[in-house]
Amino acid sequence: MTLVAPLPAFGRADLAEAGGKAANLGELARNGFPVPDGFVVTTAAYERAVAEHGDPGHLARAPLRDELRAAVAAAYAALGGGPVAVRSSATAEDLPGAAFAGQQDTYLNVVGEEALADAVRRCWASLGNERAVAYRRRLGIADADVRIAVVVQRMVEAETAGVMFTADPVSGDRSRIVVDASTGLGEAVVSGLVTPDHYVLDTGGDTVSHTPGRREVVIRSAPGGGVIRESGRVATGATPPAADSALPDGGASADGRAPADGGALPGAVLRELARLGAEVAAHFGRPQDIEWACAGGRVWLLQARPMTALPPPPVGRLGPVRRRLGSVLTEYVPVRPYPIDASTWLPYGPAGLMAQVVATFGIHGAFEGFLREEDGVVYGLVPPRPRPSAGLLAAPFRIAARARRYDPARWTGDARFRRVMAGTRELAGRDLAAMPWPELVRMPRRVLDVVRPVAGLRSDYLPGAGVALLRLRVSLALLGAVPLFGELISGARTRTGDANRALEELAEEARRTGALDADPLPASFAARLEAFLAEYGHRETASPLLVTPPTWADAPETVLGMIRMLAAGPPAGAQTGTAGALDRLLARPRLRRSPARRAGMLRRVEAARAGVAFREDSHFFFTMPLPVLRRSLLELGRRLRDAGVLDEPEDVFHLRLEELEAVGDLATAGREHLDRLRATALARAAKREELAGVRLIDPAAVFPPRPAEGALVSGTPASGGRATGPVKVIRDPARFGDLAPGDVLVCPYTNPSWTPLFQRAAAVVVDTGGSASHAAIVAREYGIPAVMGTGGGTSVLADGLLVAVDGDTGHVFAASGDDHRTRAAAAGQAGPKAP
Repeated sequence: MTLVAPLPAFGRADLAEAGGKAANLGELARNGFPVPDGFVVTTAAYERAVAEHGDPGHLARAPLRDELRAAVAAAYAALGGGPVAVRSSATAEDLPGAAFAGQQDTYLNVVGEEALADAVRRCWASLGNERAVAYRRRLGIADADVRIAVVVQRMVEAETAGVMFTADPVSGDRSRIVVDASTGLGEAVVSGLVTPDHYVLDTGGDTVSHTPGRREVVIRSAPGGGVIRESGRVATGATPPAADSALPDGGASADGRAPADGGALPGAVLRELARLGAEVAAHFGRPQDIEWACAGGRVWLLQARPMTALPPPPVGRLGPVRRRLGSVLTEYVPVRPYPIDASTWLPYGPAGLMAQVVATFGIHGAFEGFLREEDGVVYGLVPPRPRPSAGLLAAPFRIAARARRYDPARWTGDARFRRVMAGTRELAGRDLAAMPWPELVRMPRRVLDVVRPVAGLRSDYLPGAGVALLRLRVSLALLGAVPLFGELISGARTRTGDANRALEELAEEARRTGALDADPLPASFAARLEAFLAEYGHRETASPLLVTPPTWADAPETVLGMIRMLAAGPPAGAQTGTAGALDRLLARPRLRRSPARRAGMLRRVEAARAGVAFREDSHFFFTMPLPVLRRSLLELGRRLRDAGVLDEPEDVFHLRLEELEAVGDLATAGREHLDRLRATALARAAKREELAGVRLIDPAAVFPPRPAEGALVSGTPASGGRATGPVKVIRDPARFGDLAPGDVLVCPYTNPSWTPLFQRAAAVVVDTGGSASHAAIVAREYGIPAVMGTGGGTSVLADGLLVAVDGDTGHVFAASGDDHRTRAAAAGQAGPKAP
């Protein structure tokens, strides 16, 4: 059992012995990077101390054992004694997804054996300090799973020090290096005590931009040990140096050293930092967060860890096709997919099936490979680059042939559809809890197999839908009636519309009887709600492409929120817009005078509506297996929890399907294999937590700004008209009930499950999506203005802000009280159209 060993004795494989910080530093030292000499007091020493003294919290006051004290003293003597830096190195820190920056203690300028022994003990004890425990709990890391080593290094008396990121932490640009620097020891920069000099460099080390700092505080080593804080340049009234200092090398002293008075870093130092940063990032295979110090003209590396919460690299300028695909994908992937999503419903559900559909017509890669993963976790979305093949030349003939053969109005009579429905019913009737593990672990694949015929159905019937819509539009163009197109096709009866009507009926009962105010719900209302969930409960709350978000049946409170929102206003009025559009069309002289033309136009309208209904209803039916897949995964998670592999059933979402399938029989699985599975789930959970505030893609890349004078936000005009009302930001289905009649609904995304909200909204403003998205189609059906693809409406517009939404131009403006009173009066006379 090694208690103390030289720093270069450790590498990345020695995390359990040295902890994350020391393992990374040892890796750098043994590969020739400029790391100060030092040694490691290993986790074995910590465990021995804990075994002797019991509570880790007592270690700060516990003496080191004679054997350990002698080993530490010998290693300290081998360094030559003198001042050293003593840093904690826990087994859970400096890892991808868990930086633990500042959570355990560091002691600088420690001098003498007694002070060193005291610092080691205090580092050990810091594992149990309040901030470290809270950080571990947030990441789901059990205290018992973490041990701590201590790394001791020769103290670098820095003239200038700071932090370097080998990628831009704000934009994610991997071609930029960001350096923060200040006078004295780097602790002032790391702890946020100063406003540092801020450099952005290119990969060659040339300065792209430089913002001088203020140097409010300078930390230096104190004689005899410890550190002192001195007032910085601003505190004494001095002026920071200009960015374009005339000193040689951008502010260097004549001998190339960083100036002691805190001028700009020498160009040679910046180039050396860039070189070292690039080499360290390449060595570890990912962007790094590096602490550095410069003393006597030499740069030293004091710490290196993976950058956390790093945005994905910028996708660059997107062409119109990739931007259109991006608008679809950002709408349908509004939340970060889990590993179980990426290995089940994403590749085999709607996205994977659409990839197969477009491939049959000669286009490959349209819905594939758009997610980027790191450490097994999705961290970015990149709009794909569709690749046409030779089959694209034959696509018009295939489309025409299938349009003639497959009528969307009759698609539910297709034997393939009946097989999908029969298979879904059979799987939904299985008792998952009674299944042995080998049978249960096969259930997800069985669900995915059930939906395989969907690709063939869609590729066969979508051409007829597209041709019918094209025919209607051409016919309207010949009559000069193209503006009626949207209203005409919105008259299609769909299962989404059926669900919205059923919700309105439930809301009417609640309005009439006060059922929502009772606890428990009245039996008659509860029975109707249960029937509603039995028919429509498979609808997704967040995305049809993901299995992990709950369905309506999984989260009935979402449905109750929608009912409460609908019941808060008057009953929806009868829908007249669609019928009125058809009447106006048929009143055209050319159609009124010719019964044959009139009948032909009616057929074209009905065919187009059947095409729209196919698009909506095929989605409705083909997502019916989704709850079975989700329940089977959660049952697997429950059993893994009971076996001590997972902490909660939902933790199964951090695993991939093939990893679950590798556990052939849980009853006979080896403990080592199950422990690896647990470690994998914990690591991915930590990585996902790290990325919680990181966007999958910069919205501006997909939805370029469309500035207009006076507009608060702008986007794609998707449903015409103008409406005024107070903003209500609804970020997720849990807040559906917060929407009041007449509010302007502002949301990050929508899907068919959100459309009941449109029955009460005055207008809708969405961060994602385009004019062909579900939200736009339904907004046109309800006759409310819609602006899609704003990129950041939910960030700019706040609850209660009075706005005017112009659906014709795609702009949202601040509104006056007079505008609001006019709109409110109109709303009192007629509500939004019913579905």
